[in-house]
Amino acid sequence: MKPTISTLMLVALITFSCSSDNLENEANAIVNSYVPPTKVIEIEVMELINAYRIQNGLGVLNSLDPIKAEAFGHTDYMIENNEVSHANFHVRRANLINTVNATSVAENVAYGYSSAEAVVNAWLNSEGHKNVIEGDYTHFDLSAEKDEDGKWYYTNIFLK
Repeated sequence: MKPTISTLMLVALITFSCSSDNLENEANAIVNSYVPPTKVIEIEVMELINAYRIQNGLGVLNSLDPIKAEAFGHTDYMIENNEVSHANFHVRRANLINTVNATSVAENVAYGYSSAEAVVNAWLNSEGHKNVIEGDYTHFDLSAEKDEDGKWYYTNIFLK
């Protein structure tokens, strides 16, 4: 299903960084609603994370479209700005608290890893990222997108 013009405008509003407090407040009230089709690499990352959680006695995480929509918006933001960051995480967190009643939200981001195994291993070899993967969450979702040079950018959001 192709996104409508109004959906694309909504995505643009949410994903472009602005210094205006008014625009940021408006972004808090608007939730990114476009959910792109899931890619094979995204499924592989989520399966690897769940396999790791099971192996370590942790609960399986379920996917959730509003999480994927937020992750997609941020991944596009990182590509447009040519940087890996947690910029505007407070907006994504507020959107998920307001729309799905999340009580806890965290995210992992990455760039340049060409396989699911590589990005998950990188996260697991970083104490902060590993703590997120092992956290007390019930849901997660992921956006993996390539830039114009074919490099992957990842946003993985977790919530309870």
